[in-house]
Amino acid sequence: MASIPYRRSPHHRGIKRQRKVKILATLGPASRDKETIAKLIQRGADAFRVNMSHGDHDTHRETIANVRAVEKDLMRPIAILCDLQGPKLRVGTFEGGKAFIKHGAHFTLDRDPAPGNDDRVCLPHPELFGILTKGQRLLIDDGKLQLRVIRAETDEILCSAEVGGPISDRKGVNVPDALVPIPALTEKDRRDLDFAMDQGADWIGLSFVQRPEDVAEARRLMGPKGSLMAKIEKPAAVESLDEIIEISDGIMVARGDLGVELLPEEVPPIQKHIVEKTRAWGKPVVVATQMLESMIKSPSPTRAEVSDVANAVYDGADAVMLSAETAAGDWPVEAVTIMDRIAVKVESDVTYRERIHLAKAPLDPTTADALAGSCTQIADTLPIEGIIVFTSSGISARRVARERPAAPMLVLTPSQETARRGALLWGAHTVMTRDIGSFEEMIAKGKRMALRHGFGAAGTKLVVLAGVPFGTKGSTNLLHIVTLTGNELDTPN
Repeated sequence: MASIPYRRSPHHRGIKRQRKVKILATLGPASRDKETIAKLIQRGADAFRVNMSHGDHDTHRETIANVRAVEKDLMRPIAILCDLQGPKLRVGTFEGGKAFIKHGAHFTLDRDPAPGNDDRVCLPHPELFGILTKGQRLLIDDGKLQLRVIRAETDEILCSAEVGGPISDRKGVNVPDALVPIPALTEKDRRDLDFAMDQGADWIGLSFVQRPEDVAEARRLMGPKGSLMAKIEKPAAVESLDEIIEISDGIMVARGDLGVELLPEEVPPIQKHIVEKTRAWGKPVVVATQMLESMIKSPSPTRAEVSDVANAVYDGADAVMLSAETAAGDWPVEAVTIMDRIAVKVESDVTYRERIHLAKAPLDPTTADALAGSCTQIADTLPIEGIIVFTSSGISARRVARERPAAPMLVLTPSQETARRGALLWGAHTVMTRDIGSFEEMIAKGKRMALRHGFGAAGTKLVVLAGVPFGTKGSTNLLHIVTLTGNELDTPN
């Protein structure tokens, strides 16, 4: 896509969405210019993914700068997620760049760096030779080729080709039946992580997580900066899901590699399980991969893809993600537009509220959780137009979002980082504003911001949630119901 000169736009300045689920769009050659980024936001994108598997740091730096420029113009906090590549396993090279593995034939993976042929190829990952055992599977090229281990030795692995076919240089290898003893962060990932932190990324996507220790290592390297989203795409991660969610800030259901390593019919129930578990922890959960895949080349999706997106919204996911559809596809703006329309339609369904509350976690025995639950109950009982949450860390907003209230949230925070991270939180419209010092100031500011951002008019009732003393992390202890008079904007700020 040719770059179009960017012009500042007076439209869509901070006005709330007509839906609560968020849209995360991947930026790439088709969409990384300012003009297209602005259009994506206006059509529904709430956050952007920068895929560190492709491109260089100079390109990513420019992309991030473009997002921040448009964010400033449109006055809407935008989250940026830098997605690390992770330790992708690959075979070596072949004579002439390709070979053919016959169905039912023997095929050997060895440590010989010489180019491979129809009978063998180098597997340049010595750690695999010590863990594979007879009967385990090796999936190559996103599962197009399936090998079964006959004999595993220290320098070669003899396999039977259960599904053969063409193979070419450096195709990816998945090992679904074993916990692979490799770190979740490669040297490239560590460089990319440092870069992302320097660029002020709000979220880091950690690929190919297998165990809680992988998340802990990334968190240690990040320090106090940013939020960490663990990508669940390995069966081993599903087995340790609770522990991984506990030490992560959010979860992504990365269905690409998960769908390779599991049987296709296993993925939908696991997706629902991951969404339910993450919601119970009160942390954002993103459903990703192949959501509107056909829109890479087509201006309209298939009916199956529409149902797929709708199901993720019905499940109560915080966000749904577009990958190549917006990064490299022919119709990036249209893909976001369609996803927005699907979400709005689903959330207007009379059964939507019932469906997202099919899975409900009990409240924690804390004042903050009790008040968050009360917000939801009040919003479901009274004609409440919005829940105003004053927060510095974003924790109070997450607690309210966990309850999936009927009313949208207006999240007011003095922290730019909190405002941006909240762009991936269900039902949250985040606004950065100066801190408050008194109860009276809180109520006055909450009313003004509600009017300014489309949360009602004269006579509208709102719930206000905050903590006293103001500005103290973890002090949520105040719930108040207010009614707008409609002339609050006449009062000086």
